[in-house]
Amino acid sequence: MMNFRFFKILTLIVSFFFLTGFVPIATIIGPGVTILTSGNIYKATAQFMIDQSIKKKTGKNSLTLVKEGINKQNQKNKFDNELRQLVEKRIKITKKKLENQNLQKLLKKQIKITRSIINLNNITQ
Repeated sequence: MMNFRFFKILTLIVSFFFLTGFVPIATIIGPGVTILTSGNIYKATAQFMIDQSIKKKTGKNSLTLVKEGINKQNQKNKFDNELRQLVEKRIKITKKKLENQNLQKLLKKQIKITRSIINLNNITQ
């Protein structure tokens, strides 16, 4: 008998939510799951209140807000990776130019030494 009464009350409450549009279903599902899994009504109430305050401030529910935050972070990471690749490419180009300059300086120095040796040989002969 008790189960039938509980079933009637639950049916009445659920039909009230579905038929009147009194409360958006998505905002009730989260706290409802929290109550069922943990049995903690305080935690479920806090979750519902936080979700409602986020919705009032941003116009979005907490799930949408988190999803947008993750998308922004992914875009930032993509930008950071592109910037890193560009900087690494420029560093490689600069390093190559410096190596070429150092090689040219070394080559000029060797040519100068070789000429001085040749001139010394010409003088002694």
